[in-house]
Amino acid sequence: MEWHVSDAQSLGLIDNEIGDHGFSAAEYEIVRRVIYATADFEYKSLISFSDQALQAGAAALAARTTIVVDVPMVQVGITPLIQSTFANPVYCSMEALTRPQKERTRAAWGIETLAKRYPEGIFVVGQAQTALSAIVDLIESEEIRPALVIGTPSGFVGVDVAKSRLHDSMIPHIRIEGRKGSAVVAVAIVNGLVDLAWQAYGQEGNS
Repeated sequence: MEWHVSDAQSLGLIDNEIGDHGFSAAEYEIVRRVIYATADFEYKSLISFSDQALQAGAAALAARTTIVVDVPMVQVGITPLIQSTFANPVYCSMEALTRPQKERTRAAWGIETLAKRYPEGIFVVGQAQTALSAIVDLIESEEIRPALVIGTPSGFVGVDVAKSRLHDSMIPHIRIEGRKGSAVVAVAIVNGLVDLAWQAYGQEGNS
């Protein structure tokens, strides 16, 4: 990702204001991207990385693993950088051809359809809590084993439970605790991870 001088100034301000933290260098790169995208320092205490999440995600990106997202905003936000680096396929749950399902959202049914097609994919849920619940259901029933799950939806009903179940899943993941979150946060996490992975694997892959 190319940075303008104003971006660098903003990141410098974040570095000055964020204070002490326990993140690794790689995790901190993701955290500051999220704060930069949202102007919300509370994400410092809300973002959570499972063990080996960044390593697993970077390796999956380098292997050109399929990425499945819940909403078009996430797809649009990550596709340009993906296309200029690892060129992973990116599919959106809202575009999946599915049968109408009563009492289920289009995002949930669509992401379930794609998950069964790409059971070891990278799953990015930025907005639809029902899509995150559907992914966790499939993980718990051992129908899929994702390379990485990024879960950042906001909400008041059920979102805490879905995120807690993701925490307990033992699948590599990055999540936002509590009610806060958004597609913007998901995009920031993915693009930060792509940049980290490209630094680690990109030159080797193009040699």
